[in-house]
Amino acid sequence: MTGPWRPVAVPPLRPVPRESTPSIVAARIREAIASGDIPPGSQLGEVEYAAQLGVSRGPLREGLQRLTQEGLLVAHRNRGLFVVEMTDERVRDLYLARAAVERAAGDRIHQTDPDQASQALLEVVEDMADAAASGDVRDVSTADIRFHQVLVDQAHSPQLSRFHATLLTETRMCIHLLEPTYAVDEERVGEHREIARAFARGGGRRTDALLVRHMRDAMHRLTGSPRGSLGPPVAGAQPS
Repeated sequence: MTGPWRPVAVPPLRPVPRESTPSIVAARIREAIASGDIPPGSQLGEVEYAAQLGVSRGPLREGLQRLTQEGLLVAHRNRGLFVVEMTDERVRDLYLARAAVERAAGDRIHQTDPDQASQALLEVVEDMADAAASGDVRDVSTADIRFHQVLVDQAHSPQLSRFHATLLTETRMCIHLLEPTYAVDEERVGEHREIARAFARGGGRRTDALLVRHMRDAMHRLTGSPRGSLGPPVAGAQPS
């Protein structure tokens, strides 16, 4: 027989703080870097950015320090803060990490609900195609970014989603840098449509091969390096 119910003591918790000014500063500048409005290699002057954001230099410096810790800004001695350059080495490392996450997501999708994932991705592809038809390159890039986000989300893996989120800003930087490398956006749309359809029709090996080819092609466009290997097929991938 159980005894009388007793309330469980709640441990002391600190109140949830409102979003601080440095957090808002970091978010605004991070978004501008990701969208290409502040290009790689740009110098960030404290006076100019404090005036634009309407903040004092103290919160601005704290916000910039957060972005430095994230690796998006780099301090050059006696020169100031600069947006990180997307060097060939950095791009290759980014795409190695992206390939690992997205190929693992693709493998998981084929074990769960590839038809649903295919449909969700094709909806994004149609938005991309509409943007391409209207000549809106920026909207094509936005849809490109969303395609890869949806792909990872369809795996329903919180860990993969967290890993992917850490790569998002530099991924967006690269995708915007890719814009001039496509002669026509139909080519870009076609690559994504083929991946989306492979989830429903092609089997795990074909999907994995298409993802690898897509990543290699982007890496080649950004660096001019050979379309080298991004690794063997994902272990356990379903055969085509």
